Amino acid sequence: VQLQASGGGLVQAGGSLRLSCAASGNIDSINDMAWYRQAPGKQRELVAAITSDGRINYDDSVKGRFTISRDNVKNAVYLQMNSLKPEDTAVYSCAAGYPALIYWGQGTQVTVST
Repeated sequence: VQLQASGGGLVQAGGSLRLSCAASGNIDSINDMAWYRQAPGKQRELVAAITSDGRINYDDSVKGRFTISRDNVKNAVYLQMNSLKPEDTAVYSCAAGYPALIYWGQGTQVTVST
């Protein structure tokens, strides 16, 4: 399975970005998909996750601001990020698999300026 993430960039605080991650390969092994992020000097953390039947989990820090969604036809997962804050600055990576998230895409940088 290969995951290709895109959509990162530089945005001012309060702005929005939409990340996309497309999966290819043995997609039958993908039930769960998720977005993680890692800021400089910090551990990687789960941002949001979504199962194949639409169950969603968010980190408390992004609830109400970020929305995860997926398109099972396109084998893609998205992360709509609104009301971005400087503390959201990080490298965002998508992950997929079942029961464990064993497939990882390359990260995409999100930088939120004040």
